Amino acid sequence: MVKVTLIKSLNGQIKTVKDTVAALGLKKIRQSRTLEETPANMGQLKKVAHLIKVEQV
Repeated sequence: MVKVTLIKSLNGQIKTVKDTVAALGLKKIRQSRTLEETPANMGQLKKVAHLIKVEQV
């Protein structure tokens, strides 16, 4: 399991990045979600790595 926190704003980001963050369940800055380490989730995390903080739980 990984804890994902949105740390930067989505302003100025392209639509695919905004959609990926929404698919991860993040809407507001400093909002956190706990996700399973599936290949699909890890690919999404890699795509938006510049906007989020990832911690092992």
